Amino acid sequence: MLHLKVMVNFKLKSQFKPTGDQPQAINKLVKGLKNSKPHQTLLGVTGSGKTFTMANVIAKTQLPTLVISHNKTLAAQLYQEFRDFFPNNAVSYFVSYYDYYQPEAYIPSSDTYIEKETNVNDEIDRLRLSATTHLLTRPDVIVIASVSCIYNLGSPIEYGQYILELIEGQLIDKHDILARLTDMQYQRNDYQLTRGTFQLKGDLILVWPAYQDFALKIELLDNQIENLKRVNPVSLNTIKDDRPTKIPREVIYPAKHYLTNPLTQPGAVKAIKSDLAKRIKAYKNKGRMVEAFRIEQKVNHDLEMIQNLGYVNGIENYSRYFDGRQPGQAPYTLLDYFKHNCKLFNQKNYLTIVDESHITIPQIGGMYRGDQSRKKTLIDFGFRLPSAIDNRPLKFEEFSRRSKLNIYTSATPNQYEVSRSNGVVEQLVRPTGLVDPLITIKKTANQIQDLKKEAIKRKVLKQRTLVTTLTKKMAEALTDYLNKDADKTKLKVQYLHSDIDTLDRLDILQDLRTGKYDVLVGINLLREGLDLPEVSLVAILDADKQGFLRSTTSLIQTMGRASRHLNGQVIMYADKITDSMKSAMSEVDRRRIIQTKYNRAHGITPKSIVKSIKKNLIKRLPKKTITSSIVQISKDEAVDLNNIKPSSLTPLDKQKIIKGLNREMKQASKSMNFELAIIIRDTIEKLS
Repeated sequence: MLHLKVMVNFKLKSQFKPTGDQPQAINKLVKGLKNSKPHQTLLGVTGSGKTFTMANVIAKTQLPTLVISHNKTLAAQLYQEFRDFFPNNAVSYFVSYYDYYQPEAYIPSSDTYIEKETNVNDEIDRLRLSATTHLLTRPDVIVIASVSCIYNLGSPIEYGQYILELIEGQLIDKHDILARLTDMQYQRNDYQLTRGTFQLKGDLILVWPAYQDFALKIELLDNQIENLKRVNPVSLNTIKDDRPTKIPREVIYPAKHYLTNPLTQPGAVKAIKSDLAKRIKAYKNKGRMVEAFRIEQKVNHDLEMIQNLGYVNGIENYSRYFDGRQPGQAPYTLLDYFKHNCKLFNQKNYLTIVDESHITIPQIGGMYRGDQSRKKTLIDFGFRLPSAIDNRPLKFEEFSRRSKLNIYTSATPNQYEVSRSNGVVEQLVRPTGLVDPLITIKKTANQIQDLKKEAIKRKVLKQRTLVTTLTKKMAEALTDYLNKDADKTKLKVQYLHSDIDTLDRLDILQDLRTGKYDVLVGINLLREGLDLPEVSLVAILDADKQGFLRSTTSLIQTMGRASRHLNGQVIMYADKITDSMKSAMSEVDRRRIIQTKYNRAHGITPKSIVKSIKKNLIKRLPKKTITSSIVQISKDEAVDLNNIKPSSLTPLDKQKIIKGLNREMKQASKSMNFELAIIIRDTIEKLS
């Protein structure tokens, strides 16, 4: 029996109360957690408010929580939602910090070595460090993560030991502060203060903590800390906050997750050299002199960097030595930080919520195999020591052992979740009273003409249509065909698939909602995370073709796109009813019956979801013109400085806009357009 010690940590803020199926789902899930039930599944239909239900579960159990999503975009959406639900708690975002990632690899057939090439997203790196720092300092932590949370991260104990505690009035030599910052992987930069750097100006030290959006100003007098101030890293103006004025204290945490402890480093280096000698000998015994030379050069160079600087790019490949792990032993990951958090704050366990579990669980299971295949080739040909194999993601069974309390959420949970949970908690009733769409099956003969008629009906009613095909070519061809006949039908059609840039996809979806397009044609629209209340018809072409795109799960997910409209309908064009179709229709009918019965019993009249259409922040400019308020941040994108709302932006959006604005601010200064430069500077401060 798990005895939850409820503390006033998580405080849910919302103007809504749980309604429909939400109260019973919340109660069942909370009861399961109190009874230490390790696996629970929430089957929540589209639009039923699964995120709100999970927020209520967190508030009632007061458990630190890890939410895992299968991609960055959905993780960012969840981050925004949970941040709004828990504005006074430590809600963090933890995803891969690479905008571009080309892993180190070797192709033996062509003797091609591909060096690791990355483009690190500075803002996401800050958020990752902020997440781990929160886990070491606060009990009220919610981390929204992608599956990158199962990758090697370095020991939370080592990370937590590398701190610099500063107190006003403290006697400390400024050179000791600088030395400690260097040990914590902060870099000195007296020309430009950036995240993870520090500056020395006489008796003044400025340091920008790698995980914060503010810098720290340390004023010393005769080796005593006279003042500690939080300042804006751009303007260096003091930030006013609610800190107590008596004996202010700041604790600075490391700039990187991978650190080498000076006390254990000699032993680790000795072990690396020993394994290197064995590896060189093994290669030479087999007559593989090239590989012997290659590994000797590589490892000796890395060791020199580690001994002199305490860090080297790729240091994670030696993490087993510094962590004190045995060969084959699982690496430290974000899950270990959660375990450490529970020890620090006397919690018996933390909660793991697996979002869209039917996709996320298989993704977690597949990470280890792909990583091992690539690493094995690098090791075989002398590019890495065998220890590099232990710089890896967790195996699925290792993930399962570390995650003691799990809630899987999905509209279509797989057999794994259902079987482990011994049943599911269902959330089938929507707060709006909307029911699942009606389903009609039509023959494929003359399907395009019939589709055209159905789409025109919706256009007259100012409603929208989604159409799914099996291939990109089919989507493009159907779009061209319907647009050629536009003079007669008045239909405006666009296609949407993976070849279209992300920003263009967002523009297309916006244009569908505003009425610029009446019909959107795609391949697997369920993967786009579409939230389109104007869509009343979903048409599925070739619904009887067996395969992933027409599986039971895909059909249910696709049909759910019509569930946000009062007159939602699905038309499947097929000449036979497959097992997948039969299963999907049966499940949708089951849900519809339950929803209709609930509405009658409670006197609920269904209402279509009304969702405001937000004005695009990022505008596409046909020309490179810049006005006093619109600034171009890339070749074909611009932002309106008068219309930037930081609260509506994801971390990725902020980072991209800040990067472009910084460049334009410098250009404006060079052109002596100081008025524009000041406006841009103030905008950057607002976004930082």
